[in-house]
Amino acid sequence: MPKVAFISDIHGNLEALTAVLRDIDRRKVDEIYCLGDIVGYGPDPVACVDAVRARASVVICGNHDEALIRGALGFNQVAREAIEWTRMLLRPRVFRPRSFARWRFLGTLPLIAQRHGWLLVHGSPRDPTSEYVLPRHVAWSPPGMFDEIFSAFESLCFVGHTHVAGFFTHKGEPEFTPQAAIDGPFEFRGEKMLVNVGSVGQPRDRDWRACYLISDDGLLEFHRVEYPVDLTQRKIRAIPQLDDSLADRLGSGE
Repeated sequence: MPKVAFISDIHGNLEALTAVLRDIDRRKVDEIYCLGDIVGYGPDPVACVDAVRARASVVICGNHDEALIRGALGFNQVAREAIEWTRMLLRPRVFRPRSFARWRFLGTLPLIAQRHGWLLVHGSPRDPTSEYVLPRHVAWSPPGMFDEIFSAFESLCFVGHTHVAGFFTHKGEPEFTPQAAIDGPFEFRGEKMLVNVGSVGQPRDRDWRACYLISDDGLLEFHRVEYPVDLTQRKIRAIPQLDDSLADRLGSGE
């Protein structure tokens, strides 16, 4: 079984992605799987797409990647304006030959993938790009939500989308264990788990540091990586089409 790093929700944050890739290299990982949302919100979508294309052996479509190609239906104004600006940078143009390959790459990303008996999606098995599986759903969720989700995979399902790292189990009643409550590696013992790998570029679990996950011979471990967040914030604030709130939230992880 290869040593695999899972990254997700980069959101155009090149400083965070660069720091995470450096940490992954230091830990001698065999493969990188990206669970989507390379773009959206952040100031460096082109460089992030190029880095993911070069480094990840599996890349899943996220809802922001999908919105870039098909339109930002249902997005709030801040997210929609960010996608429109991102599209302006990434859309194919004759005088930018590499833009055609990038656009084709983003437009052909799969919604799901399966590797080593694991299911890989951005949102959830029921709705690969858009459904949020949030910690609050443990206390309240639509009828049958967790039964349906857990019946859709055999062992491990890796997701992103919520930007909240941790894992769900479902032994009669759903439970969520946040990354902050996990000290070091934890073992997969054959019990089904839905694992949210966290966000590289825009964490929302009140920890500003970039987050990713490594799977190594039955052990799973979250890693948090510091990066020059102030540089990313300055870049965002210098772009009129990106709302300043996108910079502000990076410093608090909310």
